[in-house]
Amino acid sequence: MVRPFLPRPLAERVDAALASRSADELSTGGTALSAFALRVAGAGIAYLQQILLARWMGAFDYGVFVVIYVWLTVLGQIGNFGFSSSMIRFVPEFRARGDLARMRGVMLAGRLVAFGGATVIAAAGAAAVLAVPDLVAEPYVIPVVLGAACLPLFCLTEVQDGIARAFAWSSLAFGPTYIWRPLGVMLAMGCAHALAFPMTAPTACAATIVATWATAAIQFAALHRRTAPMVAAHRPAFDLGNWFRVSLPILLSDGFYMMLTSIDVIVVARFAPPEEVAVYYAATKTLALVHFVYYAVRAATGPRFSHHFHAGDHAALAALVRTSVRWAFWPSVAVSIVVLALGEFLLSMFGSDFRGGSGVLTVLVFGLLARASVGPMETLLTMAGHQRVVAAIFGTAFAANLALNLALVPLWGLYGAAAGTALALVLEAVLVIATVRARFGFNPFVFTLARGGETPAAS
Repeated sequence: MVRPFLPRPLAERVDAALASRSADELSTGGTALSAFALRVAGAGIAYLQQILLARWMGAFDYGVFVVIYVWLTVLGQIGNFGFSSSMIRFVPEFRARGDLARMRGVMLAGRLVAFGGATVIAAAGAAAVLAVPDLVAEPYVIPVVLGAACLPLFCLTEVQDGIARAFAWSSLAFGPTYIWRPLGVMLAMGCAHALAFPMTAPTACAATIVATWATAAIQFAALHRRTAPMVAAHRPAFDLGNWFRVSLPILLSDGFYMMLTSIDVIVVARFAPPEEVAVYYAATKTLALVHFVYYAVRAATGPRFSHHFHAGDHAALAALVRTSVRWAFWPSVAVSIVVLALGEFLLSMFGSDFRGGSGVLTVLVFGLLARASVGPMETLLTMAGHQRVVAAIFGTAFAANLALNLALVPLWGLYGAAAGTALALVLEAVLVIATVRARFGFNPFVFTLARGGETPAAS
């Protein structure tokens, strides 16, 4: 069915995956395709959103806004204290054991911790910016304060995404963040434009507040409607000490991961004017579709890694490893080719000043393919209880990325940021390979698995 639409070598690989007799492979591929379809739709919507914002605001205000938005995405991971990812471990585990009281408890506790903790972080940050002169540059002051109002709902949505992913509810896991919220921002900004409000970074931040709060509220209601029949008869039971012991190392992992993928924009903002930040960010958003392939497979396999590992089903785990690496890498290669071919045209849609980012795409794509070549093995490590090791991997890669960006951006500008990030992603892949070999006894590199390399029999 896929052959008429893909080059023959890629079509043969996809057909082979779909023709596998493993039910788990079919389930993984189907869930990954569902998640990927939502992420592709979300990527298109988000890309349109960024184009409209850039054209409405101009490069300067757009550059200011994207710095605030990048910090929101980073703090959105840190402020949920790791519960967004630990839900993917705990909910399937409690559900498999029939411990619905703890399942209800962890879903409640995770949301309360995320919302409450993020509120404290947001209030402290906004107060510091208002109280300390010159803590941030003047164009960023009002956007920072407005962005702080979004943070608690960003963090709540992250945890709710994790709950939905744990139940394999793809539309509820990916729809709010990747479709509903950007549509809401576009709608709010469109209304502001029609009403002749100034198209500035503060206006965009205000539109983001409206979209973020509405999205979180709708998702909360939808999750409650689906989960209440399962757990309503059970008084919530709490094991906060254990949940935090698992979640906080995941917080380090997720936090380092987000900083690894965002520090380049932050460093560029430190050394370059908002107009150049805007160009670099537009290039990274153009490559988002490549990254989404990897992320979709990662999201689809997380609960299954947890289930097979805790059930001791090593044969199913081995099959899942092969499937996940294959699904992460080969579609990433195909999408990369398309994005690079159309790169200059895609960037020109942001405005004529953005064409200069096309060269950045070529440098960054090598790092993304290096990550995809080992599949979502950091998720396997996390689900198997090695979250501290994963945190160390991401922490090391983040430190390398920060050091490389600080060294290279002053020398080579946007190309320095791209080179530093690509090299850090290659380092991450090498560390993942070494760790998986040490913990599971096999090499997850895509070409090693294709040659019939060993897959996990124990952990």
